[in-house]
Amino acid sequence: MTAMRPPSLRSTSVTPVALCLLALACGGDDRAPVQPDPPVTDTPLLTRTVVDSGLNNPWDIAFAPDGAMFYTERCTGLSVRRTDGSRTRLFGTAGSALVATDLFCLGQSGMNGVALDPDFATNRRVYVYMSSNITTSPRTNRVVRLQLDAGYTTASARTDIVTGIAFKDADNAVGGAGAHSGGRIRFGPDGFLYIGTGDNHNPVLPQHPTLLGGKVLRVTTGGAAAPGNNPPAGFDARIYTYGHRNVQGLAFRPGTGQAFSAEHGPNHSDEVTPLVAGGNGGWDPQSRPALTCPGNYCGYAGSPTTMPMTDFGRFPGALAPSWNNNSSSQGTGPATFLVGPQWRAWNGWLAVGIMGGQRLVIIELDAAGISTRAVNAAVPAARYRALTQGSDGALYVATDAGEIWRLTPSVAPAVRE
Repeated sequence: MTAMRPPSLRSTSVTPVALCLLALACGGDDRAPVQPDPPVTDTPLLTRTVVDSGLNNPWDIAFAPDGAMFYTERCTGLSVRRTDGSRTRLFGTAGSALVATDLFCLGQSGMNGVALDPDFATNRRVYVYMSSNITTSPRTNRVVRLQLDAGYTTASARTDIVTGIAFKDADNAVGGAGAHSGGRIRFGPDGFLYIGTGDNHNPVLPQHPTLLGGKVLRVTTGGAAAPGNNPPAGFDARIYTYGHRNVQGLAFRPGTGQAFSAEHGPNHSDEVTPLVAGGNGGWDPQSRPALTCPGNYCGYAGSPTTMPMTDFGRFPGALAPSWNNNSSSQGTGPATFLVGPQWRAWNGWLAVGIMGGQRLVIIELDAAGISTRAVNAAVPAARYRALTQGSDGALYVATDAGEIWRLTPSVAPAVRE
């Protein structure tokens, strides 16, 4: 069924976006030296336009080569907005072109990530991460591949390429059901699909060799293990990295193609981490004798010292984060690299959305992927749920308030007061 509406790009505020230098109060990495602001003429200004509003918990955004925008709503499903403003709900609850009778939403889970096949222009394939009750005890998360028609009016050929991803099926002492499902999916420049999953508040998942929670998976378009994942002996071959808490950001650095994850810590240490095949993220929220841990989940029981997000004591070779927010956990989630000369001083920098902290952080990385400078974009406060650079070069943002924004950089120099 196709729901047609007139175009609705609504410009709400055209605001020059200033910068604040990211000090510890802004949640920066206290290991990184403070750098001066870039020259004022190199700093982009941003215009914010509200592309859509009134959505039901929008979670992710992807763009087709022709500019069509795909977006997910957690409790509704996958939709497309064509360049003429018309829309179709493609896959999800009743009223979708293809109904997913097994889709349900609970807590942080439902229809989460979306990614388009690298060969989408010819094969019309799209992928989503969703919670499913096909297996009812316990329910699971999975990645589903769909086939679309040329006009984006129908979805067909549903194929569940990765199943059995852990889902938190019941409340426990540290949180509600449906928590920590991860859910971000992105194709890397290598043509493989990366899948971020969560620990479900389950102490054994992150370090478990065969359970898929608390991991970054890397698979082919058919769901098989991608070559070069290099997990330790005895691990599921689809595991690219493990020892994660709740991966909700995946991005790939221009030029090198290196994958980066972004995830929020328990009550400290949000992290952005460069990933290496077979690496251990160092999250292990179990068996902390000095802490009182309900259900043996110690993730909320300690401090950066007693319950570190990356535990180098237990895992000396763990993947080192390139940026962290030691002062508190503010809900670090979506991430994408800004690419193109229109971004001026920010070209090649990493944009990271903060949900609890309601801010957008732009991070400069050195050649090794370690943060050297970070700034807060003075955009409106919001829970930043998705960040995707569009085919027009602008940055598209989904917020928990039900809006999708377009942030467009301009070349006009800022005026320093």
